[in-house]
Amino acid sequence: MEYNCQAMLQELMDKEAIRDCLYRYCRGIDRADEEVLRTAYWPDAHDRHGAYVGNVEGFFAQALPRLRSGGRGVHQISNILIELHGDIAAVESSFLALQTNGATPTHETFLCGRYLDRFEKRRDHWRIADRIVVYDWIEERTRRELAQDNDNLFGKRQPNGGRLLKDPLYAFLTAVRAQADPTSQKDHI
Repeated sequence: MEYNCQAMLQELMDKEAIRDCLYRYCRGIDRADEEVLRTAYWPDAHDRHGAYVGNVEGFFAQALPRLRSGGRGVHQISNILIELHGDIAAVESSFLALQTNGATPTHETFLCGRYLDRFEKRRDHWRIADRIVVYDWIEERTRRELAQDNDNLFGKRQPNGGRLLKDPLYAFLTAVRAQADPTSQKDHI
């Protein structure tokens, strides 16, 4: 049996780039970080995300203000199956999402489902070109304790996650990047 090691290595690299893109989506959506979120989609991408169906710019326009108004969000991705077809890939990923919003902070929504993504590789980068969100499970409930501020809600469990620069992630990344290359001024995702 003969193996084409270069082709196998390229396939592994492509699949890892796709997984990294999916993880960037989760970071971008949970932190309400538009810059990171944009790195997950091609500018001409299409998204069918619950009630929203349209181009990715419209998705950003309706999602980001709502996310930035408060609340909490955690997205987890697993069971990532990737079918490569040249510079196009069919990707199915399972997700778990736990969400609240600023308008009704005591209303918790737990969603399970799948992202059906058509990825495209352009200029050596993989990003989402088309997304369909399939919902498989939903639970909604009232949790009065979520109306508390972080100090009362979490007690000694510090630090706490948040949106944008309020999240400890950004200080952590800045410190690690400075330690790794103190002369570097490059932006990272």
